[in-house]
Amino acid sequence: MKTRYILPILLLISHIGFTQTIEKYNIDSGGASATAGGIEILYTIGETNVQEHTTTTLSVSEGFITTDFKININPKVFLQGPLLNSVIAGLMNDDLRSNNHLPTTSPYADGATAVTTVFNLGGTSGTGIPQDDIVDWVWLEIRQANDNTKIIRSQSALVQRDGDIVDVDGVSTLQLNAAPTNYYIAVKHRNHLGIMSANVISLNNTMTSVDFTNPTTQTFGTNAQTTAGIPTGTRAMWTGDANGDAVVQYSGTTPDSPSILSLVLNDAGNFLNFPTFVVSGYNTQDVNLDGNTQYTGTTPDTPIILQNVLAHPGNFLNFSTYQILEQLPEN
Repeated sequence: MKTRYILPILLLISHIGFTQTIEKYNIDSGGASATAGGIEILYTIGETNVQEHTTTTLSVSEGFITTDFKININPKVFLQGPLLNSVIAGLMNDDLRSNNHLPTTSPYADGATAVTTVFNLGGTSGTGIPQDDIVDWVWLEIRQANDNTKIIRSQSALVQRDGDIVDVDGVSTLQLNAAPTNYYIAVKHRNHLGIMSANVISLNNTMTSVDFTNPTTQTFGTNAQTTAGIPTGTRAMWTGDANGDAVVQYSGTTPDSPSILSLVLNDAGNFLNFPTFVVSGYNTQDVNLDGNTQYTGTTPDTPIILQNVLAHPGNFLNFSTYQILEQLPEN
């Protein structure tokens, strides 16, 4: 792991005999980063010095970082669920948006918000193209180059039908407060298995595109994405993590199917406890994101999980108990 030091530029103003005096000055605003010998240095110019640390071989002065570093990124992903049986070839379905199920508040940790017009047909203007319709919220992370378990920045974002991940206004590309350098890029979704770039990517204030839908873009781990039921020549994030444990399993020790059945049987409207009852709304158990959750019946969600488990390249014995594990490095 890199050692990180924060260094201000200090003015050395006097030398008397064998002693030196270091004065603390505010020279100018600004800052940058540099890497040398495995050490990453973030520094500012003119920030008030607050502390010195000295060892037998090293002297470091520490100040405040108030730089306005920005990196710009244009990631692209497909969610397998809404890409299954897509109405327009090559575009994810946007049933959650069209049926007014999308929340204006993100389901992820930062609780980001969007105005309702973002979910208009064609985007904020209401006159855009179908490719720009919003499908759902996603969670974006950039991770440290020397430790891919360490998350440097993360934030909620929105994914359009063509896979473009955009800011909460529904149209702008993403801008994060981070120093320009190399990062791993990870994307997560509430009921799809998360993915991460296999290699670090150089990010700075120039827009950088990362297309996870393209098979040539390598992802971390083994079979991190799927080709099952989606257009040839594309990749998508595995759907079916209905219980949110980062594993897709139909039956066995930690299956996802029971969470779907539980939602259906415990819905207030299902007073007869039918497994065929349809629960409408924004639910994690809705694995194809059509706005309806059903255990068995005309459009059930459970067969999608079974089909994914049986289609996984690692499940050569076709066990329904096979586990599809999320391919993300975690502490």
